[in-house]
Amino acid sequence: MTSITVMNGPNLNLLGTRKPEVYGSTTLADVEEMCRSDAEKLGLDLVFLQSNHEGQLVEWIHETGAKVKAGDSIGTVYNPGAHTHYAYAIRDAIEGASLPVVEIHISNVHAREEFRHHSVTSPLARGVVVGFGVFGYTLAINALHELASRTG
Repeated sequence: MTSITVMNGPNLNLLGTRKPEVYGSTTLADVEEMCRSDAEKLGLDLVFLQSNHEGQLVEWIHETGAKVKAGDSIGTVYNPGAHTHYAYAIRDAIEGASLPVVEIHISNVHAREEFRHHSVTSPLARGVVVGFGVFGYTLAINALHELASRTG
């Protein structure tokens, strides 16, 4: 079965406890369960990942890019967390692996601190989902599935 990867960057393991007024009270385990249900409805296997380490995320991007090229994956829904703003290694990995990505942010980053307004990864994304809370993961999964079905 074809897979979809949902990848989460630094500090997303703290969902549910870190700034619930911004990120809500849903835990990362709850997000994984929701994503698994969404993927299953679309006939996809879910690979759900989180790391606080940039190098690990780069490795996963390379691996998923290879799976896409082999026809085993449709790509990645990616919440880069703080890496959004400065992680050029992640940006270059996405580009180098030709990885189809839909970027997701739980909060509306454009309504927050100025440094959150710039993303080094967004220009490579097929689309960006911002500000819908954890429901954004559902939107991103469905969007990536739709884009993949149109491109074959």
